[in-house]
Amino acid sequence: MFADRLSRARSVMADCGVDVMVLSVGADLPYFCGYEAMPLERLTLLVVPSDGDASLIVPFLEAPRVVERPGVFDVVSWKDGEDAIALAAGLIGSAGTVAVGDQTWAGFLVDLVAELPGARFSRASEVTAPIRSVKDAAEVEALRAAGSAVDRIAAQIQAGEIPLVGRTEAEVSAQIGRRIIEEGHHKVNFAIVASGPNAASPHHDAGDRVIRSGEAVLFDFGGTMADSNGVGYCSDITRCVHVGEPAPGFAELYEVLFASHAAGVAAATVGTPCEAVDAAARGVIEDAGYGEFFIHRTGHGIGVEAHEHPNIVVGNDLPLVAGHAFSIEPGIYVPGGWGARLEDIVVAAADAPDAMNLADHDLAVVDG
Repeated sequence: MFADRLSRARSVMADCGVDVMVLSVGADLPYFCGYEAMPLERLTLLVVPSDGDASLIVPFLEAPRVVERPGVFDVVSWKDGEDAIALAAGLIGSAGTVAVGDQTWAGFLVDLVAELPGARFSRASEVTAPIRSVKDAAEVEALRAAGSAVDRIAAQIQAGEIPLVGRTEAEVSAQIGRRIIEEGHHKVNFAIVASGPNAASPHHDAGDRVIRSGEAVLFDFGGTMADSNGVGYCSDITRCVHVGEPAPGFAELYEVLFASHAAGVAAATVGTPCEAVDAAARGVIEDAGYGEFFIHRTGHGIGVEAHEHPNIVVGNDLPLVAGHAFSIEPGIYVPGGWGARLEDIVVAAADAPDAMNLADHDLAVVDG
């Protein structure tokens, strides 16, 4: 698997005129070699020449964590006191163009630039994004497993099995985080719980506000679930519930949101530009008079990162291809009043959009 991914990367490198690609901390590293670096001041770097063997530079004390993969990369370790940047520069050699992982620490890059004054540096996402954004069958199933896990948590919330009234947002968020781990994820990425007017803030930090009867609560949560190769794939779901019967205004707002979400999913077919999917979902909200309250893109790509390419946003004319995985998550946020969002992960497929989340999309009414 990793050898194939590096082979595909070398093909894209040739098309882009990249001589060497270097990947440090971030999701590119485990995706292409199966090793997730600890974000430390000691340099870890996968050096991938366009022609020749890849090398994984790791601190000597971290080397025992590496699963060696002969034929994929050679392990090159360095000890404290040695010059890791010089070691990397030696492996990069006289390359004219070096593509650097987008999440590489600036300090490492500045030192590499100084060590390689004749090289031109570019963003490695030009190479990695086209590969990572198109999921194969195994990756789709990994996303489906992660999606099914958070579906089960959403169903518990919608059934009123997780108490809300009288508890703080932070307390409920912590419980959801524990459930994410219990459902097989190895890491919690986020667990947004936004009650009442706090739901008008799309990325609200769950705090000490006590959830009360008579208000809506927005839940947006997800984690990372490792596949059989140790590479983690992400989940991301948003559902809203109302504690007690909703006021007419909120019920109307949610009906618009429901229709917007359905239109976005239906539009997410192979060959459709990403911006057209955004327009399909956004148009429903605008036609209902809530356009000014939909303040973000309709979706983002997902895979080994919770947010990656492709983005479902105005200005992105990239046509969807089979294997593109992304969120459809329209939202309506009325400052000082209420907010709501509805989100599924969807994979573009030859026949029809393939939803990774199947939890009920209706506004659930719970007793609290």
